[in-house]
Amino acid sequence: MSDVNSWIKETVSSHSVVLFMKGTAQFPQCGFSGRAIELLKETGVKDLVTINVLDDDEVRQGIKEFSNWPTVPQLYVKGEFIGGTDIMVEMFESGELQTLLKA
Repeated sequence: MSDVNSWIKETVSSHSVVLFMKGTAQFPQCGFSGRAIELLKETGVKDLVTINVLDDDEVRQGIKEFSNWPTVPQLYVKGEFIGGTDIMVEMFESGELQTLLKA
């Protein structure tokens, strides 16, 4: 599991915006992942990297342990765990998400 942990840490550290999700940005495979992508598109984020957790069970389990957060999707900005779709919606509605992603 430490390999997965290292890989996740490397991934979130080396990209500005990373979304661990079910499916892809083009084809989300759950409503929450779809909503997360919509929110990110609405903010105009350019350098989004998405990781499909359905491709790899180790990553799917590993990301939950890495963040200590039980659900996917999970958003990371500049290596920092931001939250899931519910938190993203709250941040978007307050304008905080847009500010964070433009910084």
